[in-house]
Amino acid sequence: MKVEVFTEKAPKPVGPYSQAVKVGGFLFLSGQIGIDPKTSKLKEGFRQQVEQVFENIHSILLESGYSWEDVVRVVVYLKDLSKFQEFNQIYQEVFKDVKVKPVRTTVEVSRLPLDALIEIEITAYKPTCD
Repeated sequence: MKVEVFTEKAPKPVGPYSQAVKVGGFLFLSGQIGIDPKTSKLKEGFRQQVEQVFENIHSILLESGYSWEDVVRVVVYLKDLSKFQEFNQIYQEVFKDVKVKPVRTTVEVSRLPLDALIEIEITAYKPTCD
């Protein structure tokens, strides 16, 4: 059974899709960009967008009863791959206490929605949710 997940603590989708969908123990999050849910505006600057993306993802995880520990896959879309090291420093901080780090793919793309500098999509799994 598919269950849609929505929280006001993350930005509303900018298109016809769900923030996240729960299927059994899996949680699939749509790609998140650095939109502040309080203002509905994209944050300025790379670091600010990355931090906002992780805040948005964390809000959706919490709404669903998941945590960073449950994240099994991360897909990162960067507008500029030269920001990889800066991104990695922030990423490392987010996942510092996670015992088994998720698998990750990082790619450079030519353009993202709203001209964002980064988009991240997450898959999480929690066997107790089955």
